[in-house]
Amino acid sequence: MPLWDWGYAFEVLPQLLKALLVTLEITLLGSVVALLLGLLIAVLRQARVPVLDQVLWAFVEFVRSTPLLVQVFFLYFALPRFGITLSALTVGVIGLGVHYATYTSEVYRAGIEAVPRGQWEAATALSLPRSRTWTGVILPQAIPRVLPALGNYVISMFKEVPLLLAISVVEVVSKAQEIGSQTFRFTEPFTIAGLLFLVLSYPASMLVRRLERRRVA
Repeated sequence: MPLWDWGYAFEVLPQLLKALLVTLEITLLGSVVALLLGLLIAVLRQARVPVLDQVLWAFVEFVRSTPLLVQVFFLYFALPRFGITLSALTVGVIGLGVHYATYTSEVYRAGIEAVPRGQWEAATALSLPRSRTWTGVILPQAIPRVLPALGNYVISMFKEVPLLLAISVVEVVSKAQEIGSQTFRFTEPFTIAGLLFLVLSYPASMLVRRLERRRVA
């Protein structure tokens, strides 16, 4: 049996590309959850309400200090005991999104705190409403500062989607495993899966680096 069979590789490629769409879908939806929830947490913590700040701090530290896989297992296997049953795809999106939201919230917080204090004072002097201060003054300055860091987390999330094979999400790596188990040939499907991740991750990483260089410049 040859080490590499091109005919077999081209035969399984369409199945892997179809599974890759699931990986990309989870990454996209999970990123939306992570970026929006992370921003909400960061803004709420800036309200300086002691009880709220302590609750959010505890939530962020708890999620950051426990493995993503444990969180996913809890959502998928424990929630049904409380009458909440979610599909594996939904659990993947929520699990990844919430997990990474705790990291993006800290990135947003750093960006917000980097905005010069004078900007807050100027908004107060102009009697801008609190919502207008955030949307028109603070966030437009804070978010561009942290785009490279946020981009890195999106790329990291993309590469962690294969963890969801533990709850039977059929993404590209689990499809490679399934194909290999059926044909007893694992080299081609897993190599193709790895190359697909490389082809998508590398350009994204280059874009993030360009954003970082532009920000520094």
